[in-house]
Amino acid sequence: MSLKKLSLMQKRALVGLTFILPWLIGFVFLFVTPLLQSVQFSFHELNVAPGGYELVYSGLENFKEALFVDANFNRILTESVAEMVLNVPMILFFSLFSAVLLNQRFRGRGLARAVFFLPVILASGAISAAETAGLISMTGSSQVAQELGEAQGGFDTLSLILLLDSAGLPEWFIDYIVNCTTRIYEIIRSSGVQILIFLAALQSVPPAMYEVAKMEGATAYESFWKITFPMVSPLILTNIIYTIIDSFSNSTVTQTIYETAFQSQNFGLSAAMSWLYTIVVSLILLVIGFLVSRKVFYYE
Repeated sequence: MSLKKLSLMQKRALVGLTFILPWLIGFVFLFVTPLLQSVQFSFHELNVAPGGYELVYSGLENFKEALFVDANFNRILTESVAEMVLNVPMILFFSLFSAVLLNQRFRGRGLARAVFFLPVILASGAISAAETAGLISMTGSSQVAQELGEAQGGFDTLSLILLLDSAGLPEWFIDYIVNCTTRIYEIIRSSGVQILIFLAALQSVPPAMYEVAKMEGATAYESFWKITFPMVSPLILTNIIYTIIDSFSNSTVTQTIYETAFQSQNFGLSAAMSWLYTIVVSLILLVIGFLVSRKVFYYE
């Protein structure tokens, strides 16, 4: 079929398929087999044999052990979900706020954008890998650097609590704001990709909309809530999904699963934990995706 005969929607679908094709090929040839093996391992007990390994069918025993026998998995999973509920709104608010500021015209805008994305590179493991390989010579350790940062970055939380309390704000909201301020570096470190996504959304907003709003006498506050926020709302859903997955990928749950498999050598239990974790994340994504997608505005 000639490209000229395709409709606009078909051309967009073709572009989207072309974009995800490298990932799709890699998933089919590299990840499908391990994924199916993990399902198989979760229902079996894996024993190391001279020629490799042998599987002994155990049914749902691995899942029962993960949920009702293991002393830590339930607690760690619950804490990770609770931490995600706190982190996602903070990261989204900071990312959108930063993207709006970085979208303004000012000198050094490119440098400012790079500075906001720099924590993503530092937290990606590239620096530690280079240090391990001897490419970078650093004195001390990351733990020492973190302790020094915490010692020098003290914040008077008592003054903030008194200020918010005098304003008549509820206690739960005060706790949330204080938690945000004390974890500001963690929020910045987790917001680099989201800022880039919001920047792309802001730059795709037609300037004519702002010109018309200005001619009609709309203030900057009104322009944000009537134009900017609705136009970037599809990317808000994208960032919510990305932030949830990213928060779990670096959580103590994944570390526990890894230690169960490669330190305790219990691959069946580790696979069961992985699938329980996957089910929990999928349910959270389905619920949040359904609720948020109902409020998303799509510009045609």
